[in-house]
Amino acid sequence: MREIERNIVSALIFSNDGKLLMGRKDPRKDGAYVDCWHLPGGGVEKGEGLRETLNREILEEAGMDISGFPAELVDDKGEGQTEKVLKDTGERVICKMRFNVFRVDIDKAADEIAVKTLDDLVEYHWFTPDEIPKAKITPPSQTLFVRLGLLK
Repeated sequence: MREIERNIVSALIFSNDGKLLMGRKDPRKDGAYVDCWHLPGGGVEKGEGLRETLNREILEEAGMDISGFPAELVDDKGEGQTEKVLKDTGERVICKMRFNVFRVDIDKAADEIAVKTLDDLVEYHWFTPDEIPKAKITPPSQTLFVRLGLLK
């Protein structure tokens, strides 16, 4: 099976009441980690910068315009690998991913932030710190959350 490499950006989006936004993919589609909760984000396109990609992906996946909020790169050490079906060709490939994770703090409570189910993610939840250890999250996110102290 052919291998491809992807640079990925994702966001730890926190509400001002301390909740973290994550979403789930449509299990009927053939994406990566369809049975897990994901940080919103996606692949860097040719010619895009990381922040530009972050803004585009969050708008595409969650309908949120985060361009007016500071985004701090908090981790760029994450890596992952999964089998994936390419949208354009239907080809199955091994996708090797390198993650660039930003923290974005929104100045509203979670229940005041409009989130839409668009693109890849079909379900959203604002997780309290107590809910995060109970959630089935992607393997790269598990490692990231331990590194950042969100999981033990």
